[in-house]
Amino acid sequence: MASQTILEVDDLQTHFFTAVGTVRAVDGVSYNLKSGETLGVVGESGCGKSVSALSILRLVANPPGRIVGGAIRFEGKNLLELKDSEMERIRGNEISMIFQEPMTSLNPLFTIGRQVSEAIALHQGLSRKEAMNRAVEMLRRVYIPEPERRVHAYPHQMSGGMRQRVMIAMALSCNPKVLIADEPTTALDVTIQAQILELMRELQETYGTAIVLITHDMGVVAENADRVVVMYAGRKVEEAAAADLFDNPGHPYTKGLLGSIPHLDAAAQSNGARARLNEIKGMVPSLFDLPPGCSFAPRCSFATDRCRGEMPVLEEQRPGHWVACWHADRLLGGA
Repeated sequence: MASQTILEVDDLQTHFFTAVGTVRAVDGVSYNLKSGETLGVVGESGCGKSVSALSILRLVANPPGRIVGGAIRFEGKNLLELKDSEMERIRGNEISMIFQEPMTSLNPLFTIGRQVSEAIALHQGLSRKEAMNRAVEMLRRVYIPEPERRVHAYPHQMSGGMRQRVMIAMALSCNPKVLIADEPTTALDVTIQAQILELMRELQETYGTAIVLITHDMGVVAENADRVVVMYAGRKVEEAAAADLFDNPGHPYTKGLLGSIPHLDAAAQSNGARARLNEIKGMVPSLFDLPPGCSFAPRCSFATDRCRGEMPVLEEQRPGHWVACWHADRLLGGA
């Protein structure tokens, strides 16, 4: 049950300073998260989802990246004002993250058991033996067979799906208050995917863990998220309760994302012909050179001269439903 707000991201701005220009990877994004709540963050690749998550843990590589504005408050404390030593006590303990690329996140020189047990020993104050026993149990909880043997394996000796499960075990090992899951089920088959999502729900129900679920899979969002934030070109373009967003999207981009999902009923009505998926025309614009006005305007069938010249303001169109679009009333009214 959602209760008090545990995490607030307020006007976050994370930029990358390169030889060819400044990339505004996250440009004024705000959202909050309550205990026991799952917030889905969706959008195409390059929209700023992962960078915003890395910013929360202050893991953006500097140079070239830097958080240039905003605040990130965890239990009332602004994480951007803490010392590195204070962040180390929070990172991996009170706030954990499942990273998107397990092969680059795991150290190839150390065994799986050592890497999982290290955070447990550091944050939980357990002995090396106790931490290793806990590591074995965590591998068992994420459905890795023969965990007693696997703790002695190295990352290259495991499949991509198993490495992903190791990353999940590491993130869950200290029972964090906030879990940031960046594409947590990408490398997993559907059976293991369902088991992992169920494990995350169990953690949430037992400990009141708040989850930020970053994914491309709208089906996973529909099944697991309480609220959804939609990002495009570094900005938040829509936020609503999951049921409201899926039933009544207010931004053309959100409408396009939902329209590109395969539907069994459409396939059934195609009389054996292969049903073509709807697509969002065009490409995501370069963050080096965003168009004036709404960044989505070049791809949008609703775009007018105002859209192409003036950036829309994020406004609350209905209670709890925020949209950054000059035509939001038209989309919501016509749903």
